[in-house]
Amino acid sequence: MLDSQGLSDRDRAMLDLERQWWKYPAAKETVVREIFDISITKYFQRLDALLDDPAALAHDPQTVRRLQRLRAARAAQRRGRPA
Repeated sequence: MLDSQGLSDRDRAMLDLERQWWKYPAAKETVVREIFDISITKYFQRLDALLDDPAALAHDPQTVRRLQRLRAARAAQRRGRPA
């Protein structure tokens, strides 16, 4: 089901998990499998798409911006430049 911002319950749950995944006692991959029943690869593919979604930014700007910064830093590192 989509909310008024255009995010599904699953999308919101993914952002919520990213905001506080460290609170879970298990490894992130295990938590992702238990909650979403998908592989960690599929999870990160969907999360990456969410980072470019204005609805995700409106839902949780702090988490989305933090993840965008991390993604940009990793991309810069792959290119051999500092972020």
